[in-house]
Parts: sequence; structure tokens; C-alpha cells
Amino acid sequence: MDIKEWKDKLLYSQKNGWDRLPQEEEAPLEAYCTAYKAYLDAGKTERCCVKESIRQAEALGFRAYQRGEALKPGDKVYRNNRDKMLLLAVIGTAGMERGARITAAHIDSPRLDLKPNPLYEEAELGYLKTHYYGGIRKYQWVTIPLELRGVVALRDGQVVEVAIGEGEEPKLVINDLLPHLGAEQSKKTLAEGIGGEQLNILIGSRPMEGDDSERVKTQLLRLLYEKYGFTEEDFISAELEAVPAVNAVDIGLDRSMIGAYGHDDRVCAYAALKALFDMEKTPEKTAVCVLADKEEIGSDGVTGMQTAAFDTFMDDLCEALGTPLKTCLERSFCLSADVTAAYDPNFGDVYEKRNSARLGYGVGLCKYTGSRGKGGASDASAEVVAFARRVFDEAGALWQMAELGKVDAGGGGTVAKYMANRNIDTLDAGVPVLSMHAPFETVSKLDCYMTYKAMKAIYER
Repeated sequence: MDIKEWKDKLLYSQKNGWDRLPQEEEAPLEAYCTAYKAYLDAGKTERCCVKESIRQAEALGFRAYQRGEALKPGDKVYRNNRDKMLLLAVIGTAGMERGARITAAHIDSPRLDLKPNPLYEEAELGYLKTHYYGGIRKYQWVTIPLELRGVVALRDGQVVEVAIGEGEEPKLVINDLLPHLGAEQSKKTLAEGIGGEQLNILIGSRPMEGDDSERVKTQLLRLLYEKYGFTEEDFISAELEAVPAVNAVDIGLDRSMIGAYGHDDRVCAYAALKALFDMEKTPEKTAVCVLADKEEIGSDGVTGMQTAAFDTFMDDLCEALGTPLKTCLERSFCLSADVTAAYDPNFGDVYEKRNSARLGYGVGLCKYTGSRGKGGASDASAEVVAFARRVFDEAGALWQMAELGKVDAGGGGTVAKYMANRNIDTLDAGVPVLSMHAPFETVSKLDCYMTYKAMKAIYER
């Protein structure tokens, strides 16, 4: 390589991805992002994501897989784990003995869950008590329109779907203190300005006729019963989540970005899912897509990435194809598909510029996550990173290397370590996000599309 070639290669590696986007890919990029926005609007919660993903999968010929069924190359199967975790696979021509190509993303996002006994009345106003889920900045959740999504399981086993504030329906909100009386509040830190027990959702104010001392609460219970058929006692066996009542929209005069709730991590979940759907032929190695729950609170529980549900699904596939599970896993590769922090010049002091992901530069690869001294990280080997580089370059998927921020500034984790603990070579990769974990996050359309291309390449090559 002469000096000119070397300089050209250096410039190429540092150039904004929009400058490297072939003209013929502009229309597919926009089409992909339009479909992604629709997926976000349909998938405000993990249950909604599973439901929408299954709908799309079945339309393309995927079927629910039952243990013991025969499998052959090209078969498209899925398993629904309790409506909150979804595992899908396209069986490859090499069976399972040569391993699988896996993408693992999560479909839960930071939000506000209702407490088991949430409804109360105070000063003739009706409120719902919440318990925040995941790492939120509490002050961001006040004075924004909210909707309530989830299910209520009745005593007889019937499960009722709830969607309050959807579409043109009235929204809900959490109040904040007016600045005229907020002198003491303003002296507090951001973390202390709004307390967890102040995240109470205003749900009504009109009293029911009668002498009841809690006439507003009674009126609200009547409305809930008329629409959904559940009583106050049924809140005990409910999973109701308050999420921002906003749809995905284009951001910027140039429409180069997407703003929405839940990019973390549905932006990677959709890329993994769509890439599986769009494979042009039966892959050599079985392609597996995992959409997990509970990542924001440690990946625990029966629907989190630490559950045996993944192992059980893989073991069932391996048994049907005559391969020991351990043989398959040790020869597999997993792309742990989770977002990373995009460099924000407004807060540049917590980023390390030379190792930060930039908006519009492609999918962000993270050799390791964790915090400070790589605590809690899966640290991918040099060989694994080189493999990913080669696959992405051959597919024309633009990528960049990234860390979450300065070494001592904090950190974060993904599901990568839980896959690596299963003896699977694993690398983190995902879309850079501005305002991560906020009720409204921002991503680059180009990064979304390149993440999709990267995952498709992992499945196919």
C-alpha cells in the first residue's frame, strides 16, 4: 500500500457515513426507517413488541415451534415466551453442528410501572402510584403526555388488554411544581428535584354523584369497569406501564434523524428482526434472533436473557437436528445488539472523543461495555472483532468503534455477558443514541439502516 492509498483509507475510515452512502441505497434506507417508525408506534411495551413481531413473522411463513417437531433447512420457526420474550430461527443448510449466527436484543425500555395498589384520591384529584422501571432521570417524566399500556389478569384467568391514552384518546400526565413556588426545589440536584414517590399520574378530577368521600376515585373505577371489566382488586394482578404518548417522527430540517420513545433497544431489536425476515436465501448456518425482556433491570427473571428459555429453545432445535447443544454453542457467534451513547457536544466533558460513537457514522461496535475498570463486561477477543470487521466491510455495512464514555464517568451493560457465559463468541454492536433512556430519544436514520445491514450480513455470511 503506497502513501496515497494509506491516506485514502484513513480518510474513508473517518468520513461521515452520509458521504459514503451509495445513491442507490437512499430509497431503501428511507423505506426501512419508515417501517421502523411504524414498528415503534405498534410496540410501546415489550408485550406489544412481541405481538407485532409475531404478526409480521407469521405473515412471512414463520410458525410456532413445538418440541419434538422435525426440522429441515429453510424452516422458519419461533417460540413465544410468556408474551414478553420472542425467539426466532431460520434453519440453515449446515444444521446446528457448525453453530448458529445469533443476534440478541432487548425489547423492554425504561418506563413507569403501576404499583399493586395504585389508585387513590387526594384533594379531589385522582392519581396512580408508580414504581419506575430501569435507569430513568425522574425529572424528565413530568409534564409530558403519557399513556397506559398492559394487561390485567382477572381472578378467573381471563387476561384483559388495556390501552389508555392511545391515538386520539385523552392522555395522562405527572404534575411538576410551578417556578413561582419552586425556590427550594431548585436548590436540589437533578436527581433529587423529583422523587420517586412524586411520580404520581394524574388520571381524573370529576366526582361521581353521591355522598361517597372518594367520589373521584369511585368515578374512575366505574369508568375502568365499564371499558375493561376489572375492579380495584384486579390491580393486584396487573402489569400496567405508563409510557410517553408520542409517536416516532423525523427530526431535523433534513429529516436525517428519528425521534421516539424506546429506541433503547427496539432500534436494534427491529434491525435484528427485519434482517432475519429479509434473508435472500436459506443461510448456511442457522440464523437465530432473540428479543429479550428485563435487560433494563439486570436481565433476570423468566423472560430476561439469563433465563433458561434461550437454552431450551436452542436445545430443542439441536435435538431435532441431531446435534449436542454444547457443540452448537461453542461454534456459534452472537451479535449482542444494543444501543451505545452517541457523542453529544453539549455534554462533551463526559465523552472521550477519540473513542466515542458519532451520529451518522454507522453501527457502533463495542469491544467491551461495563463500568470503569470494565466491570461487568464481556470483553470480545481481537479475533472476534476482526471477524465482524471483515463481514461488515464485505457487506458494505458502515461501522465505527465506540465506548460509552470516559472511563471514570460511569458506564453500562448489555446482554453480551450472558451470551458469552454460555461459551458463545459475542460482540456488542448497536445504534448510537442521543438522550438515551429519556422519554424521547434521537437516532440517525443512516445508523439504523447500517445496523440492519450489519445484522443481515452476520446471518448470511
